[in-house]
Parts: sequence; C-alpha cells; structure tokens
Amino acid sequence: MRSSTILNCILADFSNNNSDIFYDSIKGFNARYPFVEESHKQDFYSILFIDSCSGTLEVDHHKIYFNCPKVVIIQPNCISKINLPPQATGQMISFTETFFSLRYNNNALKDFSFFKKDNRPYISLNTRQNEHLNTFFELFAYEYNAVLKDKNKVLRSYLNILLVQLDRICNPDSLIKSHNTKSEKVKEFEKLVELHFRENKLPSFYAEKLHVTTNYLNKICKSEVRKTAGDIIRKQITIEAQRLLHYTNLTINQIAYDLGFENVSYFSTFFKKQTMVTPEQFRKKESYS
Repeated sequence: MRSSTILNCILADFSNNNSDIFYDSIKGFNARYPFVEESHKQDFYSILFIDSCSGTLEVDHHKIYFNCPKVVIIQPNCISKINLPPQATGQMISFTETFFSLRYNNNALKDFSFFKKDNRPYISLNTRQNEHLNTFFELFAYEYNAVLKDKNKVLRSYLNILLVQLDRICNPDSLIKSHNTKSEKVKEFEKLVELHFRENKLPSFYAEKLHVTTNYLNKICKSEVRKTAGDIIRKQITIEAQRLLHYTNLTINQIAYDLGFENVSYFSTFFKKQTMVTPEQFRKKESYS
C-alpha cells in the first residue's frame, strides 16, 4: 500500500549510541524495528547478509526474493521496505560515508561496483562465497560487541575488507580503478547532482560549481563513466521519479512538481523518453510485480 509520505530514517533510529556504524542480527529484525516494513529512505549505507530466509525485501523498484543466500545493498536516498520472518538468519552492517572516509587507505565507496546506480541492489552467493563471507561478518560482530582499544579503526578495516570481498564476487576479473583528478571530479559532479537535480537540470550549472567548462565536464564524464553530463542528470531524475511512482500515492502532477518540472506534460514526455513507458504505465506495471 502506498502513502503520500516516505519515512526518513537516520542511523540513530537503529542505535542510540550516536555512532556512525551499526551492526545487528537479522533474526527478529522486524520485531525490533517495525518501521522498516513501511517505505522508508535512509541517509546511510546498509549491507544485509541474508543467510536463510523466506521473506521479501524491496530496494527502489527491485523486489528481492531469497531462494539462496544473498547480500542486499541499500544506499543513501534509496527507498526500501524490509519484511523478513522472525526466523530469518543473517546480519546487517550500516554505516555513514563519514565513518568509511576516515580510514587509512584511499579507496572511495563509489569505487565499488555494487554502489554504482545502474547495478542491481543484491548479490547472489554460492555455498563457498557464503561460508567465506560468514567469516568476515563474524569478525566484525565480535569487534562491534567488544569493548576494546581502537575499536572503530578495526571496524573500518574489517568493513573495507568486506567491501573488497563483495566487489571480487561481483567483478572477479576486474582491476581496481586508479584514482585520478578526472574520476574525482566526476564523483564530485555526481554528488552535486544528487543535491541539486530538482532545481538545476543543465550541465552548465554543475560545471560552474566545479570551476570547469561544460565541454570539459562532458569530456571527463564520457571518459570515466561513458555517459555525458546530461545523461547523468537525467538518470538521477528518472531514478527519483521511479521511486515516487512506486512507493507513494502522489499524483503524476504532484510528482512532476516535486521534481521541478514546469508541467505534467513535459514530465511525462521526459519519463517516457528515458524508460520507454509513461509514468502511468510504470506505476501500473509496478503495482502488479
């Protein structure tokens, strides 16, 4: 059932210790945090390791079924619904970008393939991968629940190792992409788009913010992510439109207004060009999926 509002969650809703890192067991998860059954948006990252389960979980418009062990990735600003039975087994780690950024190495969250917007928000695991990841989650759980010196430093290291292991599963043959000025500039651009896409839909606005020309911004976007700056802006608008259509009962007019379109006709034309279906067709299709 859709509502006109989406609950906004912060990490403190799960933990009262004002930390930027949180760990918990999946067993009995919904009983402890019943609000997760409703559509909610969060401002932190979550990695759910579902070992055994018969429930469902939604991230944006992806409905995830558990016919095998899976890792589910929920990123900031994604809309999710978690409905797991009491006997489900697994673990969850949630953390803020700030927590991860204080590590000693120089890799960034956006470097991991499963955090890219176009990728599906889950990873299916075979028996060997499941057992291997269990080892890292057990190490993390022990450290999180212990009272030890330099606890957060160790948790950051374990978290980084866990993310690297997940990336190896997703892309076993890929090489770690080296950091360079262009890639950092594109990441900065993507973050600005997430903040300002409702009010500013032209690459020139972001180019000015980044102190580069629009042509240069397009050039580095093409070389780093094989998309134009306009493609990235349009993708962000489309993702947010799909979230609102799927998880709220806002009218198409209201969604168009929320996303900064002058009129519903322009929004409908834009949405169909990006997805090949109208907003009404998308909503109807998602209602039956």
